[in-house]
Amino acid sequence: MADLIHVGFDNYLALDRVIAVASPASAPMKRVVQRGKEQHRAIDLTSGRRTKAVVVLEEDWVALVAITPETFSGRVTAARAGARADARAESADR
Repeated sequence: MADLIHVGFDNYLALDRVIAVASPASAPMKRVVQRGKEQHRAIDLTSGRRTKAVVVLEEDWVALVAITPETFSGRVTAARAGARADARAESADR
């Protein structure tokens, strides 16, 4: 089962499909977003808020999210730590 990361406003992304998370301010990321929109491979998960991070996904998809890359990274770290704790608890039960 894929780990889902909450990206705000009841939206989630599958962690196993994430390639990179970046700020949308740089010219290369602006081009990535523009290309995604032109190819109908951009998912806007901002609910009308300002885009604070661009998540590059598999198969040339991009997701626009209203949380910062640092917040996204923190949520990934927390999810992985929780998964490790669950695995340790499961192995202790055996």
